[in-house]
Amino acid sequence: MTSPTIDGKAETANVLRMRGVSKTFGAVAALKNVDLDVNRGEVLALVGDNGAGKSTLIKILSGVFSSDSGTIYIDGKERAITSPADARSAGIATVYQDLALCDNLTVVNNLFLGQEISPANLDETAMEVKSWELLKQLSAKIPSVQVAIASLSGGQRQTVAIARSLLGEPSLILLDEPTAALGVAQTAEVLNLIERLRDNGLAVIMITHNMVDVRAVSDRIAVLRLGQNNGVFLTKDVSNSDLVASITGATDNEVTRRESRVHQDQEG
Repeated sequence: MTSPTIDGKAETANVLRMRGVSKTFGAVAALKNVDLDVNRGEVLALVGDNGAGKSTLIKILSGVFSSDSGTIYIDGKERAITSPADARSAGIATVYQDLALCDNLTVVNNLFLGQEISPANLDETAMEVKSWELLKQLSAKIPSVQVAIASLSGGQRQTVAIARSLLGEPSLILLDEPTAALGVAQTAEVLNLIERLRDNGLAVIMITHNMVDVRAVSDRIAVLRLGQNNGVFLTKDVSNSDLVASITGATDNEVTRRESRVHQDQEG
């Protein structure tokens, strides 16, 4: 399979390829034969209306759910992802909307929570050094790694959550509504972080309802509608009207179908 191109540059390999992935919950088909690709050094925005299947897809990639059918390839190798541990070992890191940070703990303690260096004889110096290395990768504006999370702004908290996801040296980062409930300045800070992830050669999938954010940082946009693929677009080429039509199904509804039948009858 030929890899997609970004701004005319062919990618040597996909970090992620999903083929024919489906998931049902009882009688409800949350995903139906979904395909998805994301490349190194690319931000892919995953968009769709409520109930489109975005969260289900991310939970399958992060190991919260197992798919009913389909195949997932990471760096060209087929991977079975049935648990969060499988996802981490495959090089997939997820930053959820709630960030899962402990307000009463320091930045360094949050970064290494459950992943401490030499837990039997805690190496606090090594953890602090590593914390600054991770934050430096993101050009993060954190005053100290010894301050409590509670004292940080929303953008700084998102920074810590993203930095923590880098601990396992992943190749794919999943970001769930990364700018939700942030102000203008904090949103700009987080979008800058996402660009730095891309510049560092990581693949990023960003779920968001904010089309301004999509336009600001994504290279491509993948649309899900009613659990199915409904278009993949180069961000620089797609118009807002075409994107909204793909998200809402405006190009395939009863009105357009009736208009098509009338047109066909007139031609006949």
